[in-house]
Amino acid sequence: MSTLNSSSRPVVVYGASGYTGRLVCEYLREYGVPFVAAGRSREKLEAALASNVAGVETADFEIVEVENTVEALTELFSGASVVCNTVGPFSKYGPAVVEACLAAGTHYTDTTGEQDWLITCDEKYGDDFAAAGLLLSPGIAHMYTTGEIAAEIALEQPGLDTLDIAVFWGGSPTIASTQTILVNASTSKAHHLQQNQYVEFDPAQGLVPLVVPGQHELAQSLPWGGTSHPVWYRKDPRVANCKAQGGVFNAALMNGVPQIVAGALEATKDMTEDERDAALTETAAQVMNQMPPRENPRLNKSLDSVHASGPLGRAHVVIHGNQNYKQTGLLQAFAAYWLLQQPPLRVGFASGCKAFGHRELLGQLLEFGLVAPPVVTRQG
Repeated sequence: MSTLNSSSRPVVVYGASGYTGRLVCEYLREYGVPFVAAGRSREKLEAALASNVAGVETADFEIVEVENTVEALTELFSGASVVCNTVGPFSKYGPAVVEACLAAGTHYTDTTGEQDWLITCDEKYGDDFAAAGLLLSPGIAHMYTTGEIAAEIALEQPGLDTLDIAVFWGGSPTIASTQTILVNASTSKAHHLQQNQYVEFDPAQGLVPLVVPGQHELAQSLPWGGTSHPVWYRKDPRVANCKAQGGVFNAALMNGVPQIVAGALEATKDMTEDERDAALTETAAQVMNQMPPRENPRLNKSLDSVHASGPLGRAHVVIHGNQNYKQTGLLQAFAAYWLLQQPPLRVGFASGCKAFGHRELLGQLLEFGLVAPPVVTRQG
């Protein structure tokens, strides 16, 4: 159970012992923001922060062990201003956190890439958060927000209504990301946006080769659960169509992903939900059972490319960067830092760019050396 509320430290990082949670804590320290590092195991939290959060000895924080129940989380969140949630699969663990934030009057952000969870946030919780004057912003993370920044730069040119988004990065998924990918693939469909309606990707599509700016070799991509972008843009009057594909630069790893997912789906198709979750967790551990090493900017590169088009215009925006998990940690920390000082630009369900401004978020990534200035070409 939790042992204190958060009135003295206004930011709660839930899941602080995980790979991404640690980085959120690290950047909160850089912004000088006091925080509560919360999770289900005090032992894991203490070990993770002591060994893996750079400069933690100068941070103002407290460790709290808490159960994943609405009651326990509401007690913990009471008095806080914002919760940064990194505990996935979010479709399984997210509802308790969101409901606790609403009960405690706390802004909510998370790092999800689960399209079904974003749709749930939008359709089930968005109006209640808006009525309470609170922000509900899932998916603030490199794979989604940096690509959204590129899309928003492209959309600064009026008359473009179609977004073709590609996101690539160097490295491998974390333990939690691998498990989430398998759970998401087995329980939900992936959608793109076509004339403002969700359209399912062909589940048998497999790998799709994409032209990646800056290299001659084609890269292999997947819909990656559909990504956040179609959900964020479904109610945007500027955008009618939005499709996103993504992947890692490591071709061997990408070539193995469809086989791993297909095998897991076949093996678990007749199982109960609990049996399936246990089997998928075991499969994920076989793929990735240890924390990846701390990112190296020479190895862990990122690339976000957006082609935006309309009847008579074109724009192409490319953002080269590095250390995608660090980008996620920074974006989460800046969102919290902002919310401690002023309201978001939009309440209720909103993307990072809609809540804080795409140029503002880009400025933080540039300031911390995690992306290069965007490369922008326009026509029409």
